[in-house]
Amino acid sequence: MSTGGYVYIMASRSRVLYTGVTSRLTHRTLQHRLKTVDGFTSRYNVQRMVYWERYDRIAAAIAREKQIKGWLRAKKVALIESKNPKWKDLAEEFLPMKKEK
Repeated sequence: MSTGGYVYIMASRSRVLYTGVTSRLTHRTLQHRLKTVDGFTSRYNVQRMVYWERYDRIAAAIAREKQIKGWLRAKKVALIESKNPKWKDLAEEFLPMKKEK
């Protein structure tokens, strides 16, 4: 049995973008925000969830992640703005944390 997955795009305040895939969106978002995993997002302070998609199969989510990662930045920005034109931090809707001030 295959588990579902998510493709997501995170952004820094200066709009540095990161595209990822996970089967546990809340858990992975917390890892990015708390910088518990060394890497690109912790180095560039990429903590704001600006876009996500849910898939019934993790393989489909991985394929979509690869597709988005192959796009030019302008196409990624257009995707984000098609559903989140103000670049709102969507994680505030599902994370059990206080908002940053």
